[in-house]
Amino acid sequence: MKHLFMALVCCGVLAQAQAWAVDPLYEDTLENVLREKEVITKEDWIRIQAAKEQRAKELSERMDQEFPIAVGYGRSGFELKSKDGKFATHIQWRFQGRWSYPDRGDPTSVSAFNDGPESTFELRRVRMKIGGHGYQPWIKYYFEIDLQSTSNSGGSPGDTRVIDWRISLERFKLFSLQVGQWKVDYNRERRDSSGQLQAVERSIVNNFFTLDRQVGAMFYGHMASGTLLDSRYYAGVFTGSGRGEANDDANMMYFGRYQWNFLGRDLKWSQSDVEYHEQPTGSLAFGAYTTIGKCTAWSSSGCNTLQGVNSAGLAYTSDATARAGQYRVEGMVEEFAFKWRGLSIQHEYHWKQIKDNDFAEGVPGHKTNLMGSYSQIGYFPHDLIPVIPTPLEIAFRYAFVDPNIFARNDRQQEYSTVINWFFAGHQNKLTLDGSWLTLAQPEGQNQHEQRIRLQWDVSF
Repeated sequence: MKHLFMALVCCGVLAQAQAWAVDPLYEDTLENVLREKEVITKEDWIRIQAAKEQRAKELSERMDQEFPIAVGYGRSGFELKSKDGKFATHIQWRFQGRWSYPDRGDPTSVSAFNDGPESTFELRRVRMKIGGHGYQPWIKYYFEIDLQSTSNSGGSPGDTRVIDWRISLERFKLFSLQVGQWKVDYNRERRDSSGQLQAVERSIVNNFFTLDRQVGAMFYGHMASGTLLDSRYYAGVFTGSGRGEANDDANMMYFGRYQWNFLGRDLKWSQSDVEYHEQPTGSLAFGAYTTIGKCTAWSSSGCNTLQGVNSAGLAYTSDATARAGQYRVEGMVEEFAFKWRGLSIQHEYHWKQIKDNDFAEGVPGHKTNLMGSYSQIGYFPHDLIPVIPTPLEIAFRYAFVDPNIFARNDRQQEYSTVINWFFAGHQNKLTLDGSWLTLAQPEGQNQHEQRIRLQWDVSF
């Protein structure tokens, strides 16, 4: 055993010596030592260094020829880039685990408020994002794959589905074109990525007023950048049938949005001031749309039917049984957002009208008007109270939905308190929110429920 141990030690020493023999740092040191001891002349030392530099240059050129791709990691995940700058691909993975009690979603009916409590842990979102550019830096592409959809996210548990795919031509800042399927740039709350929300999930307003993902084309641009007229505009035409669904008639969805960055600084799509804006930055936006089809609402699953009843007290016809072009749906939104030194404010006011184009017993179809709004404010209190840790954010949100403004005692409300801990901005964060949810009833027996959710969201 002793001889075996000595043999292993000798092998280790020989291996290390061999590694040193080819180590460039060791070679540099040896040359310097030989030069100091005058074993080699100064001319010999210069000639050796020049030869080494030439070999390094030749090796670099050879690698450039044989390996034209640069590999790295950045804000968008793992990156592959051609060294001529014409091609690039980034891949990012995202995990969102959530615990909820006593409900996973937003209860919108009496039965939902009175069903039994659920204590649930779920993989709410597991995504793979692939994006980049091809041929030119301004020819951009993006795909997003949902690897773990759930019934709560509008899919069947375990389904894999492509939720986003688009190509963007951004040669000119003033005028760009995008085609594909994505979340319509109608309002900030829905357009903000679910990984960059302030609370665990969007407000109760979202289910009633979102346009969600649609297939279509859009023109957009950024005007008067850096001035008090700094603005963005969006104008598009879509199928109106929602994610992954073909249009079943000749009608299309038309939408427009104008965003004024009134302080001359552009406000990106993201909630919470994790960037810590040193200068105040805000936007005021207005949007509108119109469409005719089977849908009265949209979600991640595509075309949906709005919950509740219309102005005649009747349930909306299901999108599965509604006839083509049965509903004309129109909407408008007013939006405000602001960030400064850890403070973030966000607000939206929505109006929506649904006209049922069906006729019953000679009576024209009914018009139903909906109204909703949310306001939320968040702040990193470290600047105000230094003893509070820097990554901690506290936020509050109030939201309401009136599903029929001409009916009484049907308003839904949400009061939420949020605590965020940002390990690495929105790339790695822990969110805890608690909500008080209410549903008014004509009979006076209003419904209410408390809900708590804890979520960990990681992107890499």
